[in-house]
Amino acid sequence: MEQHLENRLLKCVGLLLDAVFLVDEAGRIVYVNAACEGILGYTPDEMIGQAMVDFVLPEDRASTERESARVMAGHPRVGFENRYRHKDGRVVHIMWSARWSEADGLRIGVARDVTRQKRAEAIQIATYAVSEAAHQATDLDSLFEWIHTIIAGRVALAGLAVAIRDPHSGALDFPYQRGERGAAPILDDARARTLCARVMADGTALHLASDALVQVAIGHDPGDASWLILPLIIRQETIGALVLQAPVGARYDDADLELLHFVSAQVATAIEHGQLKAQLLRAAQYDELTNLPNRRLFHDRLDTALARSQRKRGRMALLYIDVDDFKHVNDTLGHAAGDVLLQHIARRLEACVRKADTVARLGGDEFVVILEEVHGATDADAVADKIRSVLREGITLGGRLLHTEASIGVAIYPDDGAHAEALLKHADGGMYREKMG
Repeated sequence: MEQHLENRLLKCVGLLLDAVFLVDEAGRIVYVNAACEGILGYTPDEMIGQAMVDFVLPEDRASTERESARVMAGHPRVGFENRYRHKDGRVVHIMWSARWSEADGLRIGVARDVTRQKRAEAIQIATYAVSEAAHQATDLDSLFEWIHTIIAGRVALAGLAVAIRDPHSGALDFPYQRGERGAAPILDDARARTLCARVMADGTALHLASDALVQVAIGHDPGDASWLILPLIIRQETIGALVLQAPVGARYDDADLELLHFVSAQVATAIEHGQLKAQLLRAAQYDELTNLPNRRLFHDRLDTALARSQRKRGRMALLYIDVDDFKHVNDTLGHAAGDVLLQHIARRLEACVRKADTVARLGGDEFVVILEEVHGATDADAVADKIRSVLREGITLGGRLLHTEASIGVAIYPDDGAHAEALLKHADGGMYREKMG
């Protein structure tokens, strides 16, 4: 009767979807039901007699052996999680319940495959992290750094690149590339453009390993490199591509591809958000017509320059520029011609100063220039004279050759004022006197 019940029980256990293990005191498997093959890929005959811990991922073995010792000491365990290597090489997440049978000298365990749940959890965490990065990043550069960190924390990663297509010209740019050697290209330019263009045209991911496919795609054998290129899609429009390079010997499996598919969608949204934020920030700080810093950004730059000069005990200069007879140009040639003239003036002003200096438009035909680290009025006057000379050079508008004149006032810190308001007042007064003189 007892043998009959045991046989019936084993038949029932064989019908379970969860794996059931019996492991002896030495840690070797003495029984496993048929469900195990569906979870780990091994038949019962392949597992029986083997050390249970040999199927566990190396990084999870220490914690697994500690839990096993607790179970064997008489402490049942419910809900312990660890990871196993499937026969085909993929990782399987297992949740265990186990107890020790002193009478039989066996550890009885029931294992449930929770890989799907873990994948869903990983996708949710990763997409949320990218969304948070989009809100917290101050610019696209910092956003890309965050995205790199997020992806590197979830899949094997030796390098990452982001390709963005200009919506107006269609040109492909790589604003972010980081490899194992830092900010160095992980793909040469020609290969990158070819592969990314293919992905963006097809709208489908491209997974390249060391095989003939890669040799055809990139022109040579990449050795042990493995690449994954994912399209970045917003509202059915491909705006760019995400390029991942796996470490030597590593490959991206189906679980990685599933995770990165969702991550790339969130990255595309984050990039669009970052681009919009950058556009709004630029609109708030730059003059739309001339692309020069506007009044708000000028005052920020002036305060910064003053603070730097005070700290270094140095000098700086402020030039206040007013274009003479600009109203006459508007009245005779029209506002469109006046706008073109202002754009020409802006470019010529920029050409007269150093990159570290600031040229800004306050509004109308008024411009200001911040010159940092000058020796005194002589340096500032030399720049003012250069500006006058450059502006006198002819500009053809509406079929007419115009020679522009400008009135310029100069103020030197600290000689003419110790703060922004005093310097502006002094330079404005000098400009007015020159115009009236």
